[in-house]
Amino acid sequence: MTICSRIAAALAVASLTLASVGQSHATVFAGWQVANVPFGDTLNVRKYPSGTSQKQAAYPNGTVLQMTGRCTGGVNLLDIANQPAWQQEQKVRYRWCEVWHDPAKNGDFVTGWAYGKYIAPY
Repeated sequence: MTICSRIAAALAVASLTLASVGQSHATVFAGWQVANVPFGDTLNVRKYPSGTSQKQAAYPNGTVLQMTGRCTGGVNLLDIANQPAWQQEQKVRYRWCEVWHDPAKNGDFVTGWAYGKYIAPY
């Protein structure tokens, strides 16, 4: 193997390593769970942050959700993560928060929105 080939191989490995490191930082999720949904009901995750938007999926109490961190009103779940759980719940109570989920259970993840009244820190 020539010196140029070795350098090219080293650069390829380094670029793949940096690409995966950068990607992992871009996909940080906050773990929250479905909570406070009335008995026998489910939390609807919707396409847009509105109760009239298309329903993508429904989850029962206790289901752990991958939250992107983004909520309406400028609230970021990652920014409030160090606060007590009850304070976090109060911050999102009347907000819609973005979920990263697989509603069809086929590996095609999409974003959707869950109403904050029915989620709690996990």
